[in-house]
Amino acid sequence: MNILYVALGSAVGGVCRYVVSQLMGRFFCGMFPFGTFVVNVVGCFVIGLLYGWISRGVPVSAEMRLFLVTGFCGGFTTFSTFMNENYMLLGSEKGVLMMCLYTALSLFVGLLMLYWGHKLSCAW
Repeated sequence: MNILYVALGSAVGGVCRYVVSQLMGRFFCGMFPFGTFVVNVVGCFVIGLLYGWISRGVPVSAEMRLFLVTGFCGGFTTFSTFMNENYMLLGSEKGVLMMCLYTALSLFVGLLMLYWGHKLSCAW
């Protein structure tokens, strides 16, 4: 049943991401990817609100948490999860070091994998 909550939230989040990206594309043309930027920052705000409410004891069922946080936010943008994980690392021992390591590795290795995937696809 948990998979259904995540799947439904992901579907709603994915549709919202598409709609926001399309709207931003209509209003802002050019080289800067405003659609993705807006989705990412809005997603960060939403996951921040959700985790803030949950950490302050606002009653949110496990099912609703799966739907909203894992499903909706994950379907809307995984960047929000990435940023939340960085924020959580700050609260741990060696937090700044771990956050910087996670961020740098994610960006560097992610870009490297994208490059290799692109090169490999062009070779076929």
